[in-house]
Amino acid sequence: MTAIAVETVRAGRTSTPRIPLSRITAVELRKMFDTRSGFWLIASIAISAVLAAGGVILFAPNDQLTYSTFATAIRFPVVIILPLIAILAVTSEWSQRTGLTTFTLVPHRGRIIAAKAISSVVIAIAAMALTFAVGALGNLLGAAVTGATLVWDVTVTQCLYYVLGMVLSLLIGFMLGVLFRASIGAVVAYFVYTFFLPTIFGLLAGSQQWFHDLQPWIDIQFAQSGLFVFDKSLTAEQWANIGVTGIVWLVVPLLVGLRQVMRAEVK
Repeated sequence: MTAIAVETVRAGRTSTPRIPLSRITAVELRKMFDTRSGFWLIASIAISAVLAAGGVILFAPNDQLTYSTFATAIRFPVVIILPLIAILAVTSEWSQRTGLTTFTLVPHRGRIIAAKAISSVVIAIAAMALTFAVGALGNLLGAAVTGATLVWDVTVTQCLYYVLGMVLSLLIGFMLGVLFRASIGAVVAYFVYTFFLPTIFGLLAGSQQWFHDLQPWIDIQFAQSGLFVFDKSLTAEQWANIGVTGIVWLVVPLLVGLRQVMRAEVK
């Protein structure tokens, strides 16, 4: 190949504009709704929020019909669903064998993973806005139906804590998806993270005093639980607990998973 031809090829390569991250993110966001399972999993956030709000109106005592009660009730199903959405957003490339196409069209795997993370966080924030709206509507409806006093006992700061807690929960699911790259394995690991390990840590803290003092520094679920408590602010030590457990249980495994994604052969 002559020098002129080489320069022509180089010029053609450099003149091709790079796909912007915003476009990749938009594609990844749309892919989360493309399948029936993805659509209904996201739709289940709204459905479960409405059902939880209805349950509070029907069964909660009148003196507990407050905005914080609705927000707490809605949190339980949503905090389980959001990480599953993040898991499937990542593992779908391997479980549905679309990774070869995706990484061929955009050969920079880090940008694909970043777009998946951004789109997952966008879904989480949108879900939080929806749940806050459903909780507010439930609070208004509950006061109108039962005649209870209308109570708005959640501050803006506490709402931000709530959103942060939900995003951290979603990122745990995202991390497990990156680490395992298989839907079943990541989902099983998520339930181990969410239910099995906290139970073991709780039993150990209840029977061993030495671990009782260490639990906030080891148990990520225990450390993050303060983000969902509406009647008090977090202390500096609690923020330190969240930071330490986040590094151990979230950041380090995510870095390991990213290293594997960058090196793994896509088939």
